[in-house]
Amino acid sequence: MKLDPRIDPRTQRRRLLGRRFLIEWIAIGCLGIAVILAGVAGHTTSSVDRIIYDRLLTLRNLPIESNLVVVEIDNQSLAELGRWPWARSVHAQLLDALAKAQPAAVVYDVLFTEPSADDRQFAKSLDQLPTYLPILLSPEERDGTRTVVPPVPALAGHAAGVGHINLEVDPDGIVRSVALYESDGRHRWPQLMVPVFHALENGQFKLANAVPLTPRAHDLAQDDNGEARYYIPFSRYTQTYPTISFADVLAGRANPDELRGKIVIVGVTASGLYDRFATPISGEFGPLPGVYIHAGILDMLMTGRAISPVSGSLLFIASLLPLVVLLAGFLMLSPWRSLLLTLSLAVLAVASSAALLYEARLWLSPAPAIFGLIAVYPIWNWRRLEMTMSYLRRELQRLADEPHLLPEAPSERGEFGGDVLERQMSLMAQAAQRVQDMKRFVWDSLDSMPEPVLVTDIAGTVLIANHAAKKYCARLNVPAPEGRPLRVALGELTFMKTVDGKAEREAEMRAYWPAALDPTRDFENDLMERGIEVRDSDGLDHLLRYAPCTNAQGKVTGWIAGLVDVTELHAAERQREEALHLLSHDMRSPQSSILALVEIERQRVESEHTRGLLARIERYAQRALMLADEFVQLARAESQTYQLEPASFADLLIDASDEVWPQAQAKHIRIDTLFGDDLCWVSADRSLMTRALVNILNNAVKYSPTDTVIACTLSTERRSRRMLCTIRDQGYGISPEDQRHLFERFKRFHTNERPEVAGSGLGMAFVKTVVTRHGGGVSVDSALGVGTAIAITLPLLEEPSA
Repeated sequence: MKLDPRIDPRTQRRRLLGRRFLIEWIAIGCLGIAVILAGVAGHTTSSVDRIIYDRLLTLRNLPIESNLVVVEIDNQSLAELGRWPWARSVHAQLLDALAKAQPAAVVYDVLFTEPSADDRQFAKSLDQLPTYLPILLSPEERDGTRTVVPPVPALAGHAAGVGHINLEVDPDGIVRSVALYESDGRHRWPQLMVPVFHALENGQFKLANAVPLTPRAHDLAQDDNGEARYYIPFSRYTQTYPTISFADVLAGRANPDELRGKIVIVGVTASGLYDRFATPISGEFGPLPGVYIHAGILDMLMTGRAISPVSGSLLFIASLLPLVVLLAGFLMLSPWRSLLLTLSLAVLAVASSAALLYEARLWLSPAPAIFGLIAVYPIWNWRRLEMTMSYLRRELQRLADEPHLLPEAPSERGEFGGDVLERQMSLMAQAAQRVQDMKRFVWDSLDSMPEPVLVTDIAGTVLIANHAAKKYCARLNVPAPEGRPLRVALGELTFMKTVDGKAEREAEMRAYWPAALDPTRDFENDLMERGIEVRDSDGLDHLLRYAPCTNAQGKVTGWIAGLVDVTELHAAERQREEALHLLSHDMRSPQSSILALVEIERQRVESEHTRGLLARIERYAQRALMLADEFVQLARAESQTYQLEPASFADLLIDASDEVWPQAQAKHIRIDTLFGDDLCWVSADRSLMTRALVNILNNAVKYSPTDTVIACTLSTERRSRRMLCTIRDQGYGISPEDQRHLFERFKRFHTNERPEVAGSGLGMAFVKTVVTRHGGGVSVDSALGVGTAIAITLPLLEEPSA
């Protein structure tokens, strides 16, 4: 991509980096979404999901249902009753023995799929109690059908209900869930405990300790429209149901109270029969007999504790939320805080899953969300680190390639050898050394300055004071300025006057002094930047100025205060004023006296020789008087403070024309002012600007023949907001060589052609000084024998409203 030469290259690089940053941010976000989608739809996170589920499940213990009793076909029973399988008459005897204890129902977790000679006896015993028998469903065939292995018809007709006892084993070999209904392709078969629960719900038998069924338990029992699977809420107490040995029941050793009104579940627990399954709690307790799993299923139905997995779409949306938060955090947080946010979101995902599992009986796996965070965070930080290192590498190399402003020791060849990281570290070391050198240079520069300099922060507290400032404070016996507000550090100073000399601003400064020393006050900042004159306790005068200290972006970060001793300057100004006073009074007064004496003597002298001598004395005295007067005017024009006010330049030109009119009239010269309604408002010192115009017009009259015209024109340049005044005569003109010296002091022209014209050579220097100090310019356009045009330009003001 080419860079626009009209834009700063640094700005363009930042824009390109910002665009690249946004593209990579979006790409990494899409990567996180793809990882989450693969975890939800592709089940790539199932193994981690199962580990987290098992761990959360074992952290909480659930109480067991007290109405359930397990009759175990255990090792003791096998020892007393003989090898398995037993004759159906043995089971008939069990039911007969149980009937005496009057349990609520009996559930067999034993398959009776083959006919036996004792089936009639067993069927007769089934009629004594509500007894539920299991069926077995074979694995699903390719066409979706399954083989049903039911109890023999002689028994099935006398059973209170039948149901399947299939338990699905997850890929890791652990039983976690159960389908309440399964289909063989033709019929739907309930799980063995579902008809038991229906009978309990419909009141077909009553429990000893009646417990009200929860609404959720009712919903689970009625949900026979699909083959939805539910997670079984295993806990540490799952294998602690009350148990009685099969042999003890037959021998009459069982306490009838332990069986009365209970649901008895008969199943195999003997170690040699292999009716055991791995469950989420097997890590602590080993494989669990199937009869306990079925007891847990019935417990789940009665208490409504079945755990439902959330749908894939909801899991996907929920897993996106942490990713969205993390991506937003990437835009606002530092790497360290981004790491904390990532860990917090992972913990929050697990905690949310645990809360839903424990309180709402919903399983929302945190694994897809965690894997999304794991995929996004390191890649994002790697890209951000790479971009940062690349940017630093370019900037450091650019800094190293730039010529250093300060003297530095020559570097050895091959100084930046080594690998990329070593070269970058060398560049960083060089940049740090340059910063240290520049810092030392700034300190040395400040300390080498003879005037006190104070640097403050944005709040006006002094941070740096150079050596002269510390010496100044020591001379006045005041505390060191560092760490003190600037207003306090300079509070010993007395305000004298402002630089511009405006009385109203000086009055305001005096009213707010010394609060005006605070650089954070916007009211006085313009005055303080131009400078004010102050006096310290030793009687020395200083010029105090503030300057804002800005950063690379132009934002004010503090102020720099400087004190310049102007005591000697004021002494020189006083000497200058005394010299001007000497010229304006002490030298003018003798010349005036000489002229008065000449006038008196002229009236009494009759000799022509004497009269000529007096005329020469008068001419020289007038010339000396004029020279002193114009010199004083020029000196004041150069040094005094101008009293600027809005003025119409047309009015100033008319006043000057009126003053010169007698001389022009004496030579029959007409002064035309051509400006119509264009008054040209300017900010000017009326007296000085009028005097400058008088000087120009006087020269035009003096160096023009009789019966000529002097044209004064005014015009404005609206685009540049300036006015142009041109005074053109029809005089003798000025040569190109003399034009270059027209505004110099004591330069006179046409002395040979016009010796009778008096002058000091200071008039045009006065004009140049006054116009320049008004922010304008003056130029000359002349040709010998044609005339001279003097052009003055000044900045315009808005015309005051009437």
